[in-house]
Amino acid sequence: MSDTSESCPKCGSALGDVIETPTGRKLRRCSAGSWNAQTRQNEGCDYVLWMQVEPQELDEKCPKCGSALIMQVTRFGKKMKKCSAGGWDKEAKQATGCDYVEWINGTSETLDEMCPDCGAALVLFTTANGKRMKKCSTAGWDKEAKKATGCAYIQWLKPGE
Repeated sequence: MSDTSESCPKCGSALGDVIETPTGRKLRRCSAGSWNAQTRQNEGCDYVLWMQVEPQELDEKCPKCGSALIMQVTRFGKKMKKCSAGGWDKEAKQATGCDYVEWINGTSETLDEMCPDCGAALVLFTTANGKRMKKCSTAGWDKEAKKATGCAYIQWLKPGE
């Protein structure tokens, strides 16, 4: 179910079907171009129309006002739960209604393995986009100094590992 009657503003060819990225964003590519996953480059016409991701209503209530919460994806792929009663006034450039927002970060679970660098326990960290890594439990981030703290051991896992 795709509307391919729209045409590419660069070359005039029809736009292809809607494709969903691993992060949940949707796009339509020019039918005269394609993405080569091996070279990680476009081949042919490189026009891409990014679609607006519609917010998804959740079965949770806002802790501040009691309205329904929605899951929204930012233009950079970050996910957040926010109050459906909240909004943004473009003219005044300020939030309107309820201002509750909860950013969705990754999850951590302790592993039975030890860090090869410092000997502390390893944790399995899963990002909000589903990417997974083993990292040292002593690793952290100092927001004031804007630099990493603790052990620097990280091992990114391939899908299926």
